[in-house]
Amino acid sequence: MNHDQSSRTPQQALAALLDHHEPQRLLLVGASQLPAISAFQQAHPQAVVAQAPAGALPAELAAQRYDLALVVDCLEHLPKRTALELLGGIRNLNASRMAVLVDLNACGWQATELFALALQATESFQRDGQTLTLFTYDLRDYKQVPDWLNSKFWANPQNFGKYWW
Repeated sequence: MNHDQSSRTPQQALAALLDHHEPQRLLLVGASQLPAISAFQQAHPQAVVAQAPAGALPAELAAQRYDLALVVDCLEHLPKRTALELLGGIRNLNASRMAVLVDLNACGWQATELFALALQATESFQRDGQTLTLFTYDLRDYKQVPDWLNSKFWANPQNFGKYWW
């Protein structure tokens, strides 16, 4: 992955993400305490924050929907298959927005494995020889509408939007 290092800290990036989306229901998987989450809870006391340790989600959390899921300090502690199932499950069943903060070197993952889950590399952070990368997923913008999807490329463009059969 060849993109510039962020001038922000990981906590600042997470805080900006929380401020931008202002989730009413937040799922935090992995890290037990984050200053960005504490600050968000103080600013938004009505927001529900559910926490789970690194690993498969407990049944009571897995059965709920969240506005945003944060996976921090988690993939580094899980076998790859378990982590893939966790990320895929959260993306498909629990949240339409997800952010994953990961040290790719520590967990032995390649960025392409996260790209395969429709995650996008948003920012990279460097400190003391460690590189953390923030990957995000948002169902609303993960795929651009193709330019060919319009009446110009239909066999009978004059009938586009007129007939439904």
